[in-house]
Amino acid sequence: MKFCPKCGSFMILKNGKFVCRKCEYEEESEKKEFVIESKRNENEIPVIEERIETLPKTRVVCPYCGNTEAYWWIRQMRAADEPETRFYRCTKCGKTWREYA
Repeated sequence: MKFCPKCGSFMILKNGKFVCRKCEYEEESEKKEFVIESKRNENEIPVIEERIETLPKTRVVCPYCGNTEAYWWIRQMRAADEPETRFYRCTKCGKTWREYA
């Protein structure tokens, strides 16, 4: 994992550079970073990180900044007979957290 030195948000690998999802800070990798690749199931739907504004919003208090609005999505993290996990991303500070059902 790599975090932005300016704002502390999680950085993603894009075109051989690390890019901050919040402030768009870019950084070249000085050393060879490893990337774990996995085979994707044909039924999986990838989450497009660059288009977060297309996700639905809800009223929930951000535990990091106190903002009362966040984007949300759900994902099945455990066995199919267990409830899904709901993720939130604050519309103000961009921090992400989860809620277990």
